[in-house]
Amino acid sequence: MFRNLYNKTISVLEFLGLTILSFSRFFTGKARYRKKDLLLVFYESGPASIGIVCLISLLVGLILAYIGSIQLEQFGAVIYIADLVGLAMLREMGAIMTSIIMAGRTGASFAASIATMEANEEIDALKTTGISPIDFLVVPRVISFIICFPFLCIVSDLVGILGGAIVGVSSFEISPIRYFEQTILRVDLTDFFIGLVKSIFFGIIVSLSACYFGIKSKRTAEGVGNATTSSVVVSIVLIIICDAIFAVLTSVLGI
Repeated sequence: MFRNLYNKTISVLEFLGLTILSFSRFFTGKARYRKKDLLLVFYESGPASIGIVCLISLLVGLILAYIGSIQLEQFGAVIYIADLVGLAMLREMGAIMTSIIMAGRTGASFAASIATMEANEEIDALKTTGISPIDFLVVPRVISFIICFPFLCIVSDLVGILGGAIVGVSSFEISPIRYFEQTILRVDLTDFFIGLVKSIFFGIIVSLSACYFGIKSKRTAEGVGNATTSSVVVSIVLIIICDAIFAVLTSVLGI
């Protein structure tokens, strides 16, 4: 057991080290990759994912508003639904829901595609021709996630707040102007940037997990399936752990 844990730790550290070196080559213009692939990965990480992110975020906003109204309505304070939904979406739910959706959608796709390349010995072919698989496969995906996750998080925040507004306006007769005024009064840029910073870290976690399990997969159909499953499960677990760390830090720092 301990031997296996040791080997896994060494494997992860080796992968992280190679990725850092690859990033240094990327920013100095020495990394070898195809710009066409980078654009395709950007599309998969951003525009292609907006629809599902908007749908889930809208439903999350609706759910938060209805749950909050159960208690707030008893005290005649339904206007504070705006506070609850706005704060929850900006600080927590926007980044978390975006990350979980992307882990299950795009992250799983990346892990499966890289694992399939490993099974078909395409990665060995890259090494034979002198191209680093980390340069060619990992760095473009990590960069696309780092750039796209904050934008998806912003979209998720706005749509989630809209979902809360729909409930407030339709079920509790709060005027739209009053609802959004209350949201603006309660949330501030600190809340917004906390969620944004979280989304960047979550993007790094999802992309690295997907690429790691893809490259380290066994060269069988079962290996491809296991890599995809492991990528999603590990990504979600690490996202929750990272969010817990952020919660403790923001509490200690008073933000």
